[in-house]
This record gives sequence, C-alpha cells and structure tokens, in this order.
Amino acid sequence: MNDLSKYMQQIGKRAKIAARIIAKADSGQKNKALAVIAEQLELQEEKILQANALDMQAGQEKGLDAALLDRLELNKERVAAMAEGLRQIIALPDPVGAIEHLNARPSGIKVGRMRVPLGVIGIIYESRPNVTADAAALCLKSGNACILRGGSEAKHSNQAIGNCIRDGLLAAELSVDVVQVIETTDRNAVGELIRMEDTVDVIIPRGGKGLIERISKEARVPVIKHLHGVCHVYIDDAADLQMAKSIAFNAKTQRYGTCNTMETLLVSESIAAAVLPELAEMYQAENVELRGCEKTCEILSGCLAATDDDWDEEYLAPILSIRIVNGIEGAMDHIHQHSSGHTESIVTSDYSQAMRFLREVDSSSVMVNASTRFADGFEYGLGGEIGISTNKLHARGPVGLEGLTTQKYIVLGDGHIRQ
Repeated sequence: MNDLSKYMQQIGKRAKIAARIIAKADSGQKNKALAVIAEQLELQEEKILQANALDMQAGQEKGLDAALLDRLELNKERVAAMAEGLRQIIALPDPVGAIEHLNARPSGIKVGRMRVPLGVIGIIYESRPNVTADAAALCLKSGNACILRGGSEAKHSNQAIGNCIRDGLLAAELSVDVVQVIETTDRNAVGELIRMEDTVDVIIPRGGKGLIERISKEARVPVIKHLHGVCHVYIDDAADLQMAKSIAFNAKTQRYGTCNTMETLLVSESIAAAVLPELAEMYQAENVELRGCEKTCEILSGCLAATDDDWDEEYLAPILSIRIVNGIEGAMDHIHQHSSGHTESIVTSDYSQAMRFLREVDSSSVMVNASTRFADGFEYGLGGEIGISTNKLHARGPVGLEGLTTQKYIVLGDGHIRQ
C-alpha cells in the first residue's frame, strides 16, 4: 500500500467513526455547528477571498475556460450566499429520526419507517468552492460524515472554507472528522475514494461530464449523479408571448455556466414567426450566438445552421440552439430524444397542455411557465443542495436533506408474538 492509499484509508476510517457520532447528535448540536460556520464564513470573508484570488490567478494562467472560471470565482455576494444557505438549513426540520406511515396491523403491531443517515458520503467536485460549504452543511444536518474532494483548481478556497467548518464543529463539540476536506491535490485520490467500499457508503460527483462518466464506470461505491444539463424551454402555441420571451431570455442569459441554464429553445411552428425575431434581438444584445434548424434560419437571417451535435450539447456558454417543432408532440419527441433528464419547461396558457407536459416529460424537474434557472435546491427551499440527480433510484432532482437520508422499517409492539 502506497502513501496515498494509506492517507485515504485513514481518512475513511476516521469518517466511519465520526459517522456514528454525528448520527446520534441532536438537532441543537448540529444547528449550533452550522450557525458558527455561517458566522465564520462572514468573519473570515477577506481570507476566503484572498485564497480564491490565488485560485483564480492560477486558473487564468492555466487557461481555464470562462464557464469554469465563473464557477470558481467567489465574491462578497457569493460568500454571503453560502452563509445564508447554511442559515436556511438551520431553519429546516431535522429529517433524522422522523417516523412516517406508522400504521397498526391486524396482529396488533405498529409498522412505520424512520429516516436515518446514509453514513459516510464522499463528494467529488470541480471548481465551485461554495460546494464545500453547501455539502458540509447538508451532510452535517442530515447526520452524515463526509469526505470532500474538491478540484486542484480551488484548493486554496476549499481549505479556507474548510477552516470555517472546523471552527463550527469544534464550537459544537463535534468531531472534526465529521467533515474532512482532502488536502492532497493528487488526482489518484479520486480513484482511491471511489473504491473505499468498506468505509464510504455513497459517492456524489459534481463536475464535468468526463469526470462523472469515469466515476460511474469505476466506482465500487453507489453513485448519485447527473451527467450534464441539456435543459429545454418549449414555447407552446397557446403561450402568452410576452411571458414566453421573458422566460426564454432569463433561462439562457441569467447565468451561462450552470447546469440548469437552457441550452435548447423549442418553439411551436404556429407562433415562431411572431416570437423569434424579437427574442433574437434580445439575445443579440447579450452577444448570444444562435444556432437553429432550417426553419429557424429562414426566420432569423443571422442564425447559424445547427448540426446534429448541437441538440445534445451542454454549452455552458452564450450559445443557444433553437428548433421549431410541430406543437407539443414535436417538443416532447425532441426532449425524449435529446434531454439529459435535468429540467424542462413549457410556456403555455392551456391547462391541458401544461398537465400533459408535466405527466409525459421524464426529467428530474418539469416546469410550467417558469425559467429553468429555478431548478436549484436554494430556490426549492432545500437550503442548498449537494447536486441535482438525474438518477431514478434513491434521489432525483436537487439532493437536499431528505435525499441524504434513507429509511428503515420500525416495528412497535407490546409483547406481540406471531401466531
């Protein structure tokens, strides 16, 4: 066993011990830790931003693209948002120990299900240093120990945030091993972590498609994942056109480098000529490159011809593909073929069309008359999220507190024996 393997095994063993400690911590103790972490994030803001400046400089020198740099960058507002996310988690009910569906059986016993922590969660992520705070807080509140492996591009930022987390754990008299931020930047640490089946209960990767595909193929530990976010907005022929333009504009331009940003706009053929020219002007003002189907290019003279690859592309950039479709059937057929299962939205004033879209579109979030940018744990009232899962088993959509717990059956009796 080499030094890296020994280092990772030690982390795993400490996490396993810490998992028993945090699993039995009461809500007050966990909330105290979270409150101190939030306070320390604000008090140590300058140190965090200085650490982030080092990472940003290194990232620019390495030639990281604009989307990665956007995810990497911290500012006063983003640090404040991290602290606010923790305070939202404090306000949420503690899921651990909650008993659901307790029913009396003919035999006289009562059978129900109790929410319990998953155990030790390994989280692998790139760029976004805010994940360090979000992941630690959600795991802590849900009674899990976690091992955080951020990308080397955010190493200074992650360690600075990790120091705040450590302060919070100590203040609440909890083991500092409840949250461990891996210090090594050795890429092989990821390979070690995803094979630690004796000490790690689940892996959650956040990052590029290549990273997540690799982890899904190589992991010996169960994985909660999403591969990428190819999100759609469909403007129905019964849409309020002003509303449609506002939603389609926001879904693309509010922020480019996020997984819930719209990458393909679908427009019903009957209203395409009425809505696309003005939308194109709005996108042009934001320097968004448009790539369209043949019918789109006939309406928009400055639109580039889309290739087959464009319909499956997560741009994470000011690029948008547009397809004119034959009503809701054409839109749902396109989504079925090209969606990554993340988020889709319909803009319509037709209730029946809206309900069809909700029932028949198979993605982790499906919306009516709302921007895809709302597909986010913070916006859903989860107080932040570990990630957005496109899995169908265990957790789907934004993974918050409930997604980080599982259930066990409990039986309450009074001397009952089976006849």
